[in-house]
Amino acid sequence: MSDFYDALEARDPAQRERDLLTALPRQILQAQTATSAFARILAGVDAGRITSREALARLPVTRKSELLALQKAHRASDPFGGFAAIGFGSRMPRVFASPGTLYEPEGEASDYWRTARALYAAGFRRGELVHNSFSYHMTPAGSIMESGAHALGCTVFAAGTGQTEQQVDAIAELRPAGYAGTPGFLKIILEKAEEKGIGLPSLSKALVSGEAFPPSLRDWIAERGVVGMQCYATADLGLVAYETPPREGLVLDESVIVEIVRPGTGDPVPEGEVGEIVVTTLNPDYPLIRFGTGDLSAVLPGHCPSGRTQTRIRGWLGRADQTTKVRGMFVHPGQVADIARRFPEAGRARLVVEGETGEDRMTLRLECALGAPEGLAERIAEAIREVTKLRGAVELVAPGELPNDGKVIEDARSYR
Repeated sequence: MSDFYDALEARDPAQRERDLLTALPRQILQAQTATSAFARILAGVDAGRITSREALARLPVTRKSELLALQKAHRASDPFGGFAAIGFGSRMPRVFASPGTLYEPEGEASDYWRTARALYAAGFRRGELVHNSFSYHMTPAGSIMESGAHALGCTVFAAGTGQTEQQVDAIAELRPAGYAGTPGFLKIILEKAEEKGIGLPSLSKALVSGEAFPPSLRDWIAERGVVGMQCYATADLGLVAYETPPREGLVLDESVIVEIVRPGTGDPVPEGEVGEIVVTTLNPDYPLIRFGTGDLSAVLPGHCPSGRTQTRIRGWLGRADQTTKVRGMFVHPGQVADIARRFPEAGRARLVVEGETGEDRMTLRLECALGAPEGLAERIAEAIREVTKLRGAVELVAPGELPNDGKVIEDARSYR
């Protein structure tokens, strides 16, 4: 098992699914009874009956933008808006803030954010020093990585952001085994070291996050002796998925239930289709149920060549919030989904907005099997006007013709 952080990573997939679905009703009950926010959101839900993914998919999605609005609305009585199951004191050692401002609690559990697993997959081991360049100021990024390193048995140099020359000197003198931080800042550090003629031979690995990590940057860093792996984590959820040495997608964490849904809805999409990442955590202190991240990804078929049996996703593929203003009116992905739901013949839909500034044109491209009933396009056009209060053309296309990129609204206008 030396290749894995723990035995959970090699579980039989069917056993893992049973374990997750056994824990799910308890977590929903925890959210309902320990937080006033989910007591409202899940009012009337019988937690004991939520024992399948199908049942979970019938619960409402709470998106990050909605979490912020709900937290602000109830902040006068609770700074966390009723979403935290713990309060100030020993059970909540730290509080952090995200832009907005959204406040997130950190509980007392060891490896609260669960990043030890990702660090282990990136090659970090007990007894090593980690140079942590994630921010320690207000946001949880620094603590997210530090707590995982401590759980793994590592020492952390709390570098934080900025002061590049001092960071280069610290790496040269302390000789850490690896780096944690954004890939962009790692590049800056390596460039500064080259500029100063300072070697950093101890720095052989990195766990990066917070930014895109394209192959070109990964290869540039590797040419300087650092093997970089990436992970996908958020301030609300902690670790969601992490990269392994084969670099074939990101493996899901063992303590989250992840769904990929059609943007603007809570409807799961077929495996392989791009959609929004929706996560239910098993964290009792901050029990987010069907939390919509606003990020796009897709499930990869099969298992990781590393031997880990958990589901993999393709990584970050863009943002799911595609709300667009057309002729002065906001059009939301959920409206596009509402239109498509009205017609049993309809499959995937994509609203294309074209034209120059002030001359917007909408066309709903909708996948439909051959032999569509006569007059279907006209009825869909009426639904467009009814739902969006705007006129739009309709184009029926064959199943599979729309791009698999998660876009529900495509803004193809020419701005001059």
